[in-house]
Amino acid sequence: MNNQKTPVNIHDYYHAHVYFDQETLEFAKDLCIKAGDLFSLKVGRVHQKPIGPHPKWSCQITFSSNNFDQLIPWLEDNRQGLSVLVHGLTGDNLQDHTEYAYWLGSDVELSLAMFQP
Repeated sequence: MNNQKTPVNIHDYYHAHVYFDQETLEFAKDLCIKAGDLFSLKVGRVHQKPIGPHPKWSCQITFSSNNFDQLIPWLEDNRQGLSVLVHGLTGDNLQDHTEYAYWLGSDVELSLAMFQP
């Protein structure tokens, strides 16, 4: 997949999912903690297994449109090659993970079957 779009601040709330593996685990944990501290954001657990539609290890950062314009460039500048999925939270999980999905770095094919009717 490579139909990347630049993240756009059009929703009230968002998730950023930072993807990593064994070699980048410590860096990813530090990145998420730092983002949470710098921007006063809720950082979820560090999942060392695929969870939900995410086929790689990941950590979720929850943020609002108020944080978007500062957080997204910061993540882009500090992710050091990690892929980050940014998506809106509209209540429609399929649409959020497709139409309202943006990538920092390489995109990753999500497991969307769980969102199919």
